[in-house]
Amino acid sequence: MTTLLVARAGATPLVIGAARMVVGAAVLLALARAAAPLRIDRADRWRCLALGVCMAGYQAAYFSAVTMTGIAIAALISICSAPLLIAVLAAVTLGERVTARVAVALALGVAGIALLIVGPLTAADLSPRFLAGVGLALTAGLGYALYVVIAKATLARTAPLPQAGATFGVAALVLAPLLAGPDAARQIALGWPWFLYLGAVTTAAAYAIYTIGLRDVPASVAGIVSLLEPLTATLLGVALFGERLGAAGAAGAVLLFAGLGVLLSRESA
Repeated sequence: MTTLLVARAGATPLVIGAARMVVGAAVLLALARAAAPLRIDRADRWRCLALGVCMAGYQAAYFSAVTMTGIAIAALISICSAPLLIAVLAAVTLGERVTARVAVALALGVAGIALLIVGPLTAADLSPRFLAGVGLALTAGLGYALYVVIAKATLARTAPLPQAGATFGVAALVLAPLLAGPDAARQIALGWPWFLYLGAVTTAAAYAIYTIGLRDVPASVAGIVSLLEPLTATLLGVALFGERLGAAGAAGAVLLFAGLGVLLSRESA
């Protein structure tokens, strides 16, 4: 979707991230008001503000990284660095214990991601621009990890949909100034169907479901399950846009599936 917006509307990464947040926030706030009164526990209001800032930073860093590294690499580095950070942060701040099953799944997932990242690369790919993109993707991963851990703590008192609506509302306010220029208006006019889909489906619907699930599972488990996102992005990048995967990348995908299998099979037993 990002590639389509860049190709067909000349959309810039920051405009994509900002428009995604604005549309997603509107849909999530509407869902929250339809489900129940839009109430945020007093103790969680600062957390929701922090969540919005983390989400805004994640979006800005991720979409900028996409143009420097490609969809597959940016998604893999940003989301797949997050489970490690989530496991550490959840253990320190939430008191979650890293079980043997989670550790094995995490090890398989990280090994798989490493192969997926380095498999398609050559020495010529390691340009300053590419390395800057890697840095932005890692920054996005940190923002996402902080989002998950803070959101988990907030869900102890605040319902999922109001929390998600408030979070994305803050993120939209942070990024909205990026939509003020005339070129941003032109980009949105040319690509509005994709902007709507990106905001309503891949943002609002996806994060509503994710936040509801996060309430009932440990943050570290939610982080590992989220590895499905970059795997899907990688497969779509290969299938639709001709991005390279290679033998090492294919082996990495197998390891990633194995890690998810270890986690989910035991969870359902």
